[in-house]
Amino acid sequence: MTILDLAVMLAYLAGMPLLAVALSGRQASTAAYLEGGHDLPWWALCLSMVATETSTLTVISVPGVAFGSGMVFVGLALGYLLGRAIVAWKFLPLYSSGRMLSAYDYLGQRFGGRMQRAASATFLGTRVLAEAVRLFAGMLPLTAMLAAAHMAVPRTLLLVCIVGITLFYTLCGGLRAVVWSDAIQFCLYLGGSALCAALLLHGLPSGAFSTLQHAGKFALFAQASVPFSSAFTPVAAIGGGALMTLASHGTDQLMVQRVLAARNLKEARMALMGSAVGVAALFFLLSCVGILLWMYHGQVPLAQTGLSSPDAVFPDYIVHGLPPGLRGLMVAAILAATMGSLSSTLSAMTAATVGDFSALCTRLSRMISVGPLALARGITVVWAAALVGCSLLFAQGSQSAVLLGLSIAACSYGPMLGTFLAGMLLPSARSAELLPAFCMTVPLMLLAMVVLHPGGHALAFPWLILLGMVLLFVFAAGLHVVRGVISLPAKRPKS
Repeated sequence: MTILDLAVMLAYLAGMPLLAVALSGRQASTAAYLEGGHDLPWWALCLSMVATETSTLTVISVPGVAFGSGMVFVGLALGYLLGRAIVAWKFLPLYSSGRMLSAYDYLGQRFGGRMQRAASATFLGTRVLAEAVRLFAGMLPLTAMLAAAHMAVPRTLLLVCIVGITLFYTLCGGLRAVVWSDAIQFCLYLGGSALCAALLLHGLPSGAFSTLQHAGKFALFAQASVPFSSAFTPVAAIGGGALMTLASHGTDQLMVQRVLAARNLKEARMALMGSAVGVAALFFLLSCVGILLWMYHGQVPLAQTGLSSPDAVFPDYIVHGLPPGLRGLMVAAILAATMGSLSSTLSAMTAATVGDFSALCTRLSRMISVGPLALARGITVVWAAALVGCSLLFAQGSQSAVLLGLSIAACSYGPMLGTFLAGMLLPSARSAELLPAFCMTVPLMLLAMVVLHPGGHALAFPWLILLGMVLLFVFAAGLHVVRGVISLPAKRPKS
C-alpha cells in the first residue's frame, strides 16, 4: 500500500461524509429526517436503491462467480427487471395513495395495527441479523486486502470505524444524506469496476474474445445437475429473480423507503425502473472483470490459481495487479459498498420503528423528555450499536453461521410477499387468518433454511421465497376452514 493509495482512501473517508451532509442540509423535523422532504431527484433515489441492495460481498463475489460460471449474474438481472416492472405498476400506487412512513402502513390500513406491527417486527428482527452478518462478512476481504498490502488493521477496529463514520452522516443528514452518499458511493465502485475492466482489456492477447466464447464465459444462464439447486438456471434467474424483486422492492422497508421519498408516483416509477438498469450495468461490469481475470490467470480453473476461494479472485488482483492510486480507489470503493448498505439499513429500521410503533415511541419520548427528532436519532444509534454487537457475535461463529446469517432475510420474504398479495388480490382475506398464519410461517422458514440449505446448495434462494408464500396460504386456508367449522350452528334435535 503506497502513500498515494492511503491518500486516496483517506480523502474518500474524510470527504464523502462531509459532502453528503452538505448536500442534505439541516434536518429540522422527524419527517425531514426520515422522509427526505419528498424533493429528492429520481435519479439520486435510483442510484441509492442500487447502492442499498449491493454491498462489499456483491463487489467481491460477482467477479468470483463470473471467473467460473460466466455472465450468469447478468441473466439474473433480467429477472430483476421483470420484478421491478410489476412492482412499479402494481405496488407503487398503494404507497402513493396516502402519506406513509413505512411499507407496513399498507398492511395496517388493510388488516389492522396488529398485522402491521407483526410484519414490521419481522422486518426489524431479520434485517438486523442479516445486515450484521453482511457487515462482518464484508470486513473479511477488507482486512485481508489491507494485510496483504502491509497495512494490518484489526477487524473489530475497522468495523467500529466504518459504523462510526456511517452513523455520523446518517445522524446529521437523515435520509437525504443517506441518498446522496449512496449515489456517490455507487458511482465510485461502478467507475472503479469500469477502470479495472479497461485495464484488463488492455492486456488481452489477440483472439481472447473467441477463447472466452468457446469457453462459455458469455453464457447468461447455468445448468443445474440437481433441480432447484441453482439460482442461475433460466427459470430460477428470470422467474425466481422476479419473485425475489417483488419481495425485496415491493414489501421490504429497506427499498420501499426510497420510493416513499419520491416527489410523485411518476418519479418513484422512474427511480425503480432506473435501478434495474443500474444493477444490470454493475453486474455486467463486475462479470466482465471476472471473465477477464480468468484470462489474466491463464484460463485455468480456480484450484490451479493458488487462491483459496472465488471471493479471493478480485481482492488478489486489487492488491497485486492494480497500479498505485487505482488500488487505493478500489479499496475505497469496497468501503463505499459496505457503508452504502449500512446507512440505508439504519435509516430504514429507524423509520419502521418510529412509523409502526408510534404509540410506544410517543410514550418513550414523554418518559425521557426528548423531542421526536431527538428520539428518532437515538433510535438510529441504538440500531447501530445492535448491528455492531451482532457482527461481533458472528465473528465468534463458524462459516456455516455466516452463510445462515446472509440468507436469513429470505425467511421473511415469502410470508411478507404472500401477505401483501393477499391484501391486494383477495378482498375476502382477513387478519384473523393471515396474522396467525404469518406468525407460524416465519419460524418454519427459519427451520426450512437450516434443513434445506445446509451447505448453501440444497435449495436456491428464489425457491425459499416461493416455499414461504405457499406455507402462508396453506396455513391461512386451513385456519379459515377451521374457523368456519367452529362457527357452524349446532343442529337442533327433532321434536
